[in-house]
Amino acid sequence: MKEIVLSFGTNIGAKEQNILKAYKLLEQRLGERISTSSFFETKAWGFVSKEMFVNSCAVFLTDKSPLECLAIIGETEKELGRQRSFTAGYEDRIIDIDILFYEDEIIDTLNLKIPHPLLHLRNFVLEPLKQIASDRFHPVIKKKIKDIFV
Repeated sequence: MKEIVLSFGTNIGAKEQNILKAYKLLEQRLGERISTSSFFETKAWGFVSKEMFVNSCAVFLTDKSPLECLAIIGETEKELGRQRSFTAGYEDRIIDIDILFYEDEIIDTLNLKIPHPLLHLRNFVLEPLKQIASDRFHPVIKKKIKDIFV
């Protein structure tokens, strides 16, 4: 089994319930959830929104490959009501799930980049991540999560 670390964000509807539903679906599809952060309320990042976000991180154990995980996450977002627009930039969303880490692998393809290339620049990811994986080593920037500050 492999550890996959995910981030969750939502700013539409019953925000905490959106994330809890995502956890439940991913437990069925990816594997056991072994660690979960608290919920954090944050302002939108990269765009202006009237709605605050709720963010969280979780660690799952999976026997799926990184690409299988990406497909499962996309299906889960869609099932929960995520509608992606193909315009440039960020927007309000019912759920957003990103892969932060898959074990200690570094993957850099057109469709998948692990570790997530922006995680070290986003407090809305770092704060919940520090709760559950503060000693995890970021294999690209060569720092422990607890030592990364924005």
